[in-house]
Amino acid sequence: IQTKSARILRDMDLLTAINSKTKCVVEMTLTTYDEDLCRIIEPNVSSTAERLAVLETMRDAGIPTVVWLSPILPFINDTEENLRGILDYCIRAKVRGIICFGFGVTLREGDREYFYSKLDENFPGMKQRYVKTFGNSYECSSPNNDSLWAVFEDVCQKHGIIYNANEVFAYLHHFEEKERQISLFGDL
Repeated sequence: IQTKSARILRDMDLLTAINSKTKCVVEMTLTTYDEDLCRIIEPNVSSTAERLAVLETMRDAGIPTVVWLSPILPFINDTEENLRGILDYCIRAKVRGIICFGFGVTLREGDREYFYSKLDENFPGMKQRYVKTFGNSYECSSPNNDSLWAVFEDVCQKHGIIYNANEVFAYLHHFEEKERQISLFGDL
Protein backbone atom coordinates (compact mmCIF):
# COMPACT_ATOMS: atom_id res chain seq x y z
CA ILE A 1 0.00 0.00 0.00
CA GLN A 2 1.53 3.31 -1.05
CA THR A 3 0.39 6.45 0.74
CA LYS A 4 1.29 9.88 2.08
CA SER A 5 -1.50 9.77 4.63
CA ALA A 6 -1.50 8.93 8.32
CA ARG A 7 -5.11 7.81 7.82
CA ILE A 8 -3.74 4.39 6.98
CA LEU A 9 -3.56 3.85 10.74
CA ARG A 10 -7.35 3.50 10.72
CA ASP A 11 -6.81 0.15 9.00
CA MET A 12 -4.22 -1.28 11.39
CA ASP A 13 -6.46 -4.23 12.24
CA LEU A 14 -6.75 -5.14 8.56
CA LEU A 15 -3.05 -4.57 7.84
CA THR A 16 -2.07 -6.68 10.84
CA ALA A 17 -4.42 -9.48 9.76
CA ILE A 18 -2.98 -9.47 6.24
CA ASN A 19 0.57 -9.35 7.57
CA SER A 20 -0.10 -12.37 9.79
CA LYS A 21 -0.80 -14.48 6.68
CA THR A 22 1.49 -12.94 4.07
CA LYS A 23 3.78 -9.97 3.67
CA CYS A 24 1.97 -6.63 3.82
CA VAL A 25 4.26 -3.71 2.98
CA VAL A 26 3.35 -0.08 3.61
CA GLU A 27 5.11 2.40 1.34
CA MET A 28 5.38 6.01 2.48
CA THR A 29 6.74 9.03 0.61
CA LEU A 30 9.14 11.36 2.42
CA THR A 31 10.42 14.57 0.83
CA THR A 32 11.84 16.59 3.69
CA TYR A 33 12.48 16.34 7.38
CA ASP A 34 11.61 20.04 7.77
CA GLU A 35 7.96 20.40 8.82
CA ASP A 36 7.61 23.97 7.53
CA LEU A 37 9.04 23.05 4.14
CA CYS A 38 6.81 19.95 4.04
CA ARG A 39 3.71 22.14 4.40
CA ILE A 40 4.87 24.20 1.41
CA ILE A 41 5.97 21.34 -0.86
CA GLU A 42 3.11 18.99 0.06
CA PRO A 43 0.33 21.20 1.43
CA ASN A 44 -2.55 18.73 1.56
CA VAL A 45 -0.97 15.58 2.93
CA SER A 46 0.14 14.32 6.32
CA SER A 47 3.16 16.08 7.76
CA THR A 48 6.56 14.43 7.88
CA ALA A 49 6.14 13.88 11.63
CA GLU A 50 2.78 12.18 11.06
CA ARG A 51 4.28 9.96 8.36
CA LEU A 52 7.20 9.08 10.63
CA ALA A 53 4.67 8.09 13.30
CA VAL A 54 3.02 5.78 10.74
CA LEU A 55 6.37 4.18 9.91
CA GLU A 56 7.11 3.66 13.60
CA THR A 57 3.64 2.22 14.25
CA MET A 58 4.14 -0.21 11.37
CA ARG A 59 7.58 -1.13 12.73
CA ASP A 60 6.10 -1.82 16.17
CA ALA A 61 3.40 -4.00 14.58
CA GLY A 62 5.97 -5.96 12.58
CA ILE A 63 4.68 -4.61 9.25
CA PRO A 64 7.56 -3.89 6.85
CA THR A 65 7.88 -0.46 5.30
CA VAL A 66 9.51 1.10 2.26
CA VAL A 67 10.09 4.83 1.79
CA TRP A 68 9.87 6.65 -1.54
CA LEU A 69 12.41 9.49 -1.42
CA SER A 70 10.77 11.90 -3.82
CA PRO A 71 10.59 14.58 -5.00
CA ILE A 72 13.89 16.14 -4.08
CA LEU A 73 13.62 19.62 -5.57
CA PRO A 74 16.83 21.25 -6.82
CA PHE A 75 17.82 24.32 -4.79
CA ILE A 76 15.01 23.69 -2.28
CA ASN A 77 15.32 20.37 -0.43
CA ASP A 78 18.36 18.89 -2.18
CA THR A 79 20.73 19.41 0.74
CA GLU A 80 22.81 16.91 2.64
CA GLU A 81 21.17 18.14 5.84
CA ASN A 82 17.71 17.29 4.49
CA LEU A 83 18.83 13.92 3.16
CA ARG A 84 20.48 12.96 6.46
CA GLY A 85 17.36 14.06 8.34
CA ILE A 86 15.16 11.82 6.21
CA LEU A 87 17.63 8.94 6.45
CA ASP A 88 17.72 9.32 10.24
CA TYR A 89 13.92 8.95 10.24
CA CYS A 90 14.23 5.83 8.07
CA ILE A 91 16.84 4.34 10.40
CA ARG A 92 14.69 5.14 13.43
CA ALA A 93 11.66 3.50 11.81
CA LYS A 94 13.74 0.53 10.62
CA VAL A 95 12.45 0.75 7.07
CA ARG A 96 13.23 -2.26 4.89
CA GLY A 97 14.07 -0.23 1.80
CA ILE A 98 14.17 3.20 0.20
CA ILE A 99 13.26 3.84 -3.42
CA CYS A 100 15.18 6.72 -4.94
CA PHE A 101 15.74 7.27 -8.64
CA GLY A 102 18.19 10.09 -8.09
CA PHE A 103 17.80 13.53 -6.64
CA GLY A 104 15.68 15.90 -8.67
CA VAL A 105 12.26 16.29 -10.22
CA THR A 106 10.66 15.56 -13.57
CA LEU A 107 8.56 18.23 -15.27
CA ARG A 108 6.22 17.45 -18.15
CA GLU A 109 4.70 20.12 -20.37
CA GLY A 110 1.64 21.43 -18.57
CA ASP A 111 2.97 20.32 -15.18
CA ARG A 112 5.94 22.66 -15.55
CA GLU A 113 3.70 25.74 -15.75
CA TYR A 114 1.83 24.81 -12.58
CA PHE A 115 5.10 23.96 -10.81
CA TYR A 116 6.60 27.30 -11.83
CA SER A 117 3.53 29.17 -10.57
CA LYS A 118 3.98 27.47 -7.18
CA LEU A 119 7.69 28.31 -7.20
CA ASP A 120 6.80 31.97 -7.81
CA GLU A 121 4.25 31.83 -5.00
CA ASN A 122 6.46 30.12 -2.41
CA PHE A 123 10.07 30.69 -3.47
CA PRO A 124 10.39 34.09 -5.21
CA GLY A 125 13.11 34.06 -7.86
CA MET A 126 13.35 30.26 -7.96
CA LYS A 127 11.47 29.93 -11.26
CA GLN A 128 14.16 31.98 -13.00
CA ARG A 129 16.84 29.76 -11.49
CA TYR A 130 15.06 26.65 -12.79
CA VAL A 131 14.59 28.15 -16.27
CA LYS A 132 18.25 29.18 -16.42
CA THR A 133 19.51 25.82 -15.13
CA PHE A 134 17.12 23.36 -16.77
CA GLY A 135 15.37 25.16 -19.63
CA ASN A 136 12.55 22.89 -20.81
CA SER A 137 14.23 19.65 -19.71
CA TYR A 138 11.99 16.85 -18.54
CA GLU A 139 14.55 15.70 -15.98
CA CYS A 140 15.78 18.35 -13.58
CA SER A 141 18.55 16.67 -11.61
CA SER A 142 19.98 18.32 -8.56
CA PRO A 143 23.45 19.77 -9.06
CA ASN A 144 24.15 17.93 -5.78
CA ASN A 145 22.99 14.57 -7.16
CA ASP A 146 26.38 12.82 -7.04
CA SER A 147 27.32 13.94 -3.53
CA LEU A 148 23.81 13.21 -2.22
CA TRP A 149 23.86 9.76 -3.83
CA ALA A 150 27.19 8.99 -2.12
CA VAL A 151 25.69 9.91 1.28
CA PHE A 152 22.50 7.97 0.51
CA GLU A 153 24.39 4.84 -0.53
CA ASP A 154 26.79 5.00 2.42
CA VAL A 155 24.08 5.45 5.06
CA CYS A 156 21.86 2.73 3.57
CA GLN A 157 24.76 0.26 3.40
CA LYS A 158 25.79 0.98 7.00
CA HIS A 159 22.25 0.38 8.25
CA GLY A 160 21.22 -2.57 6.09
CA ILE A 161 18.56 -0.63 4.19
CA ILE A 162 17.89 -1.90 0.67
CA TYR A 163 18.41 1.01 -1.72
CA ASN A 164 18.89 -0.58 -5.12
CA ALA A 165 15.53 0.06 -6.79
CA ASN A 166 15.48 -3.35 -8.51
CA GLU A 167 16.13 -5.09 -5.20
CA VAL A 168 13.44 -3.07 -3.44
CA PHE A 169 10.91 -3.90 -6.16
CA ALA A 170 11.93 -7.58 -6.03
CA TYR A 171 11.29 -7.51 -2.27
CA LEU A 172 7.92 -5.80 -2.77
CA HIS A 173 6.80 -8.35 -5.35
CA HIS A 174 8.10 -11.47 -3.60
CA PHE A 175 5.15 -13.37 -2.16
CA GLU A 176 5.70 -14.59 1.39
CA GLU A 177 3.36 -17.17 2.79
CA LYS A 178 3.57 -17.23 6.56
CA GLU A 179 1.34 -20.20 7.18
CA ARG A 180 2.39 -23.78 6.60
CA GLN A 181 0.55 -25.82 3.99
CA ILE A 182 -1.31 -28.59 5.76
CA SER A 183 -1.05 -32.15 4.53
CA LEU A 184 -4.05 -34.15 3.41
CA PHE A 185 -2.84 -37.00 5.62
CA GLY A 186 -1.52 -34.98 8.54
CA ASP A 187 2.10 -35.13 9.65
CA LEU A 188 3.18 -38.62 8.64
